[in-house]
Amino acid sequence: MTKILGIAGLSGSGKTTLMVKLIPLLTARGLRVATLKHAHHDFDVDVPGKDSWEHRRAGACEVIVASSRRWAQIHELDGEPEPTLAALLRHLSPCDLVLVEGYKREPYPKIEVHRAAAGKPPLYPDDPLVVTVATDTTLPAPHPPTVDIHDTAALAEAILRHALPLQDVLAVLER
Repeated sequence: MTKILGIAGLSGSGKTTLMVKLIPLLTARGLRVATLKHAHHDFDVDVPGKDSWEHRRAGACEVIVASSRRWAQIHELDGEPEPTLAALLRHLSPCDLVLVEGYKREPYPKIEVHRAAAGKPPLYPDDPLVVTVATDTTLPAPHPPTVDIHDTAALAEAILRHALPLQDVLAVLER
């Protein structure tokens, strides 16, 4: 059964750095881990000059590139609304755990990454679905359970403890 948990925080908090440290710990336990990341800006996963890039530039609404090692699907929105988190989750292949980076305002369980040096307020006071805060500072009470941001083993345990079944999360997201 696929489970899901988010890694959320404000820009510059270290979400990606933490994810890159956590994924090997989780895969070492035999879990198939998928990730889904929200980007707040225009991005490209393709390289100018490559055939797939040329296909998109020529007007293809969708391009799939496949090899014996991997495949990728690129979908151009062309004015369509940004897909919802639920819609994107439905595109994932079967796995054991989905870690979502971003989508901090969506109603699903998440670990907040909060660094004092970022100088930004924490999310947890306004989000009851923050189940743990990975931090490098002492937080004002009341707050969810905290884990030292450098204690990746404890954070991996928190992920496994708090991840919910994907179907349960989809039911809430699709209300």
